[in-house]
Order: sequence, then C-alpha cells, then structure tokens
Amino acid sequence: MAMNGQAGCGYHRAGRRCSAWAPSVRGGAALTRRDALAVLAGASGAALVGCQQVSGITASLVSPEEETRLGRAAFDQMKNETPVSRDRAMQERLEAIGHRIVPVSGSRIPVDEWEFVVFDTEELNAFALPGGRVGFYQGILRLMDNDAQVATVMGHEIAHVNARHGAQRIGAERVSGFGLEAVSAALEIGQVTYGGEVAAALGLGTQYGILLPYSRSHELEADGLGLTYMAEAGYDPAEAVAFWQDFAGEKSAGPELPAFFSTHPADETRIAQFRELLPEAEEAYRRSSVQG
Repeated sequence: MAMNGQAGCGYHRAGRRCSAWAPSVRGGAALTRRDALAVLAGASGAALVGCQQVSGITASLVSPEEETRLGRAAFDQMKNETPVSRDRAMQERLEAIGHRIVPVSGSRIPVDEWEFVVFDTEELNAFALPGGRVGFYQGILRLMDNDAQVATVMGHEIAHVNARHGAQRIGAERVSGFGLEAVSAALEIGQVTYGGEVAAALGLGTQYGILLPYSRSHELEADGLGLTYMAEAGYDPAEAVAFWQDFAGEKSAGPELPAFFSTHPADETRIAQFRELLPEAEEAYRRSSVQG
C-alpha cells in the first residue's frame, strides 16, 4: 500500500501516484507535444542524476518523534476508512504472535505500545507503519497454514518498523519531491504545453530509477531480520520458505509486474535469500526458549 509515511509493504504491488499540476498557457510561444517529450528526455536524466546524488539518504532526515506521529496518524485514518475485522479469534491470534515477536526483536517501542489489526478485506496484503502499527488483511491470513507462517509476515513487518524504513522512505520522497516541484515550476514559467504530462513522467522516471529499488532493498532486509525474529521467538523458520512458495503459487494465477517495476523483489529472489539464511535461523530456533 502507498500511504504517507508508510514503510514498503512486503506483500502488495502498488506504485506511488504522481501529482502533476494542470498545464496552462498564458501567451507567448508554447511547445508542441513533441517538443515537450524532447524536454522530458533531457530533463528526466538530470532529475535522476540529482536523486542519485542523495541516494545515501538515511533516517536522520526524519526524527523518531515525527516518524511515530505520521505513522500512527496514518494508521488511525486507515482504521476509519477500511473495515476492521469482527473475527475476534483472528484478531487475538494476530496480537498474540505480534506480542511474542516484538520482545525478541530489540524494538525501541515498548510491546504494549504496538498495535496489530486485522482488516476485513480479502486482499493478499499486510503492512507496517512507523510507531509500531501493523495491519493484516483477512485474505492473506486465510492463506497461512499455521502460526509460524503468520510469524513469517509478522517478523517482516516488525523489521520494517525497527529498521526505520518508513523514515528513510519519507526522507527520500521529500528530496525527490523537492526536485520535481522545481522542474514543474520551471516548466510552468516557460509556458510548456503538456507540462503536466512532463512533470508526471519525470515522477515515474524518479520512481522507477531511484525510489523503487530503494524499497526492494528494504524488503530483502526486512525478510532477513524477520526470519531471525520469528526463529528467536520460537517459530519454525522453515515455514517462511513454505509460505513464500505457496504465496508465489497463489499469485501466479493472475498478472504480476516484473520485479523492476515492483516495489518488491521477485518471489524467486526472496525464496533464495530465505534458503541461504535458513541454517543460521534454524540454529536460533533451536536455541529459543519457547517453541510453537
């Protein structure tokens, strides 16, 4: 899902909507559509170079307090706009697994300040927001054969919060947005016909060239951390591989974007990483004091 301040979700393929100002011509010579596309060809490269110069952006651009405020406000808004499940057993199951994983994860947020909510839709999705907010949709929970598979996704989402991926994404969006606003203003001053289309296309260029690969690296990092979390909480990490194989099969029934145009790695990439990390996670599982 794409929400302000939201960390990249591991299970939903949705692009960020680009906002473009309405094109206007106020006298003087205006460029044709072909001219505008020529401007785009040159300007998009400049925009991407600018983004690459700040590709080392970190969470230091956003304070933990602001990150928490934005995440919790967005989560409250989501609860107002999306039906919350009335399945009490499903909700209690999610909370129990979350409360078991958080303490072993080293989270700076106290366990009693986390909130886990099941949403009443059949979407195959789950997400995390800064401030200790995790949402699961009923659709993805119905695919899970056991608590360890729920813990696979739960560990991943908790990892997004702990690694402050939300703050890093907010910072990257702010820097990118600043550059695009400047380009849009320049196009408007120059009275470029179809300037809105140019600005929107620049947004897409920045999105695919800079921001989405950044999110894919977050997804893989969250997968690795989450695997460790679930193992240390006493959930069999081998179920992570089983879940992802089942999940990939479920998605194969419908169209799927290539990994390059997705905010998430290809399923085979994720499964390969899980298999590589599995021996170490299994050792952590064997050492864990609670298993189930």
